[in-house]
Amino acid sequence: MVSSAPAVRTVLGDIGPEELRVCDAHDHLFLRSRRLPGQELVDAGAARAELEAFRAAGGAGVAQWTPYGMGRRAADLPELSRATGVHVVCATGLHQAAHYDPELLDGLRGRLAEMFISELTEGIGTSGVRAGFVKVAGGFHALDAHARWTMTAAAEAHHATGAPIAVHLELGTGALDVLDLLCGESAVPPDRVILGHLNRFPDPVIHRQAAESGCWLAFDGPSRAHHPTDWQMPDAVRELAESGFGHRLLLGGDTVVAGARSVDGGPGMPYLLRRVRPRLAAELGPEPVERILTDNPGRAFAAVWR
Repeated sequence: MVSSAPAVRTVLGDIGPEELRVCDAHDHLFLRSRRLPGQELVDAGAARAELEAFRAAGGAGVAQWTPYGMGRRAADLPELSRATGVHVVCATGLHQAAHYDPELLDGLRGRLAEMFISELTEGIGTSGVRAGFVKVAGGFHALDAHARWTMTAAAEAHHATGAPIAVHLELGTGALDVLDLLCGESAVPPDRVILGHLNRFPDPVIHRQAAESGCWLAFDGPSRAHHPTDWQMPDAVRELAESGFGHRLLLGGDTVVAGARSVDGGPGMPYLLRRVRPRLAAELGPEPVERILTDNPGRAFAAVWR
């Protein structure tokens, strides 16, 4: 059954795009990876405290990009959302192969798209929580066989359900290759594709070419000192906005390790609103920044669900 109007699929049910309000368009409440031993996001109390801190800073919605097999703890998300009053959108999908045991990936051969579709429409495991988008990942300046497999499955899931597709760009690279595969070969409408981590590879030519396709451009992880984030991101966002692409921009925090949470002494989710928002407002003016934080996420994560 096709929904009559676009809706954002949250862990508490579908809502209108305008209800998402001020949104961290890329973050993590829970995350576990073999590449980050000892740094996992597994504490439900800390996740709740982080959401409460984000809410106190003016936040109202968070898109959790943690995909299948990486400890997203979907069953815990509804209660966290209810307790804090923050809308949470949960991902299905698959990250790079390096994050998984090979046996787990082998078990998904031949049924990956089916699994994505099931989590989007029926729910994740026994939790009953439906995912609201598909998260996949590219490689460094290229798409390997794993990336092509996962993105092709994501495209199939989009065509079956209408779901948006969010893409981790490795160090911000490979944006045009991703668009060639998803929007070219797989015929996914560009406005259903969200490119993440563009701030990590601040090439204005690539940014503009990607924006011209009609996709969404996410600038996330702004507090990472080892990436060209805080000091170059405002210029990149301003250039895109001034070129007429402000309606295609998204902002996120991308908290991936426990020590980065604000409640554990790091910048965390509130940093997006405490520091990034005023910095960008000084470049663009407050109204464009509020639209990027409020209007754009609702449209990016909304779908006419099938």
